[in-house]
Amino acid sequence: MGNADLRRLDREIRVTAKKLEAVRRGEWWPLNGSERRAMARALAGGSYRVVKGRSTGRAEAQMDSTGSAAEMRLTAELTALHAERQRLTTEAARDKAKRKSSGWF
Repeated sequence: MGNADLRRLDREIRVTAKKLEAVRRGEWWPLNGSERRAMARALAGGSYRVVKGRSTGRAEAQMDSTGSAAEMRLTAELTALHAERQRLTTEAARDKAKRKSSGWF
């Protein structure tokens, strides 16, 4: 494990945290393709119902559930990245301790 691996993981953690905050604010740019399509479908259906003078409850619920799913996905990614960083750090510390203890002086 090198510093490059940790820097790469730190960068991925920052990017994923930024995406998670954007999803919590209701932005669409961090969504993946299927989530964007689901949001667009719900938006189109809701706007059609508004034009017809009907309730948009189902469309709003669909948009909320899609946003929640994206938030859960990004939270899981962030958790996995933190776990991987911790694993690499622990592995490096173990290797360093092994090298130090194998010295003869």
